[in-house]
Formats: sequence, C-alpha cells, structure tokens
Amino acid sequence: MAAMTVHLNVVSAEEELFSGRVESLQITGSEGELGIMPGHAPLLTSLKPGMARIVKQHGEEEVIYLSGGMLEVQPNSVTVLADVATRAGDLDLQAAEDAKQRAEAKLNAHSDDVNFAEAAADLARAIAKLRVIQASEKK
Repeated sequence: MAAMTVHLNVVSAEEELFSGRVESLQITGSEGELGIMPGHAPLLTSLKPGMARIVKQHGEEEVIYLSGGMLEVQPNSVTVLADVATRAGDLDLQAAEDAKQRAEAKLNAHSDDVNFAEAAADLARAIAKLRVIQASEKK
C-alpha cells in the first residue's frame, strides 16, 4: 500500500525550492518543532530559523534551511513561505561558522553600539545553518 501524501510547496522571495507530494514535513514553528503529515489540522504559524526536513513520496529525504517565514496547512496542501530558503547542499560551512563567530563576538563585546536583538538573531540563523549542514551530512 502506498503511503499517504500531501502536496507541499516551499517558496522564498527568490525561487520555488520544492513542489511535490510528501509523506511528512518536520519544521520549527514559533512554538517549537512541528511534524506535518497528511490529514493535519489546518494551521497558520510563523517559522523560526531552522531546518525543514521533507520526506518525499517514496521516502527520499531533503533538508532545506529556512531563515524564518510562515507555514500554512490546508486540507490538501502545505505551503512554506520562507524569508530566505537554501538547500542544505548549497550552504557554505565556512561562511556559517564565520557568521556564528561574528555574532558571538558582537554579543560578547560590551559596547553601547551593539544591537543585542540583531546579534542574537544573526547567531540563531548561523546556528540553524550549521545544524542543517550537519543533518544533511548524516544521510
């Protein structure tokens, strides 16, 4: 028997990263980790920086980094509208590590001109990218 699927679209301002039938989607919502499967209740929520782990129709996985955005679940379709979305294989490990170090240095600099909220957001994005890279390398 074939697994149940739902149609998923993952789009950013730049491009459509994924469109097709999926068995499940794991994603980081504003309230924590979400597992979306066919038949999920309708939902609209904001997304935190993190990974979208997609299990495609025949069990193949794809991992995409999201900088944040919105998730909409409808009875027959799921849509991820990402601010920035990058396939795991397109992420640059060194750039992500450099961004993490820059953000940590900003947070540790006891300077009046440091915007802590901005530096913390930069750090969260860099850590999320590193996690996506690590997750995709385990496959």
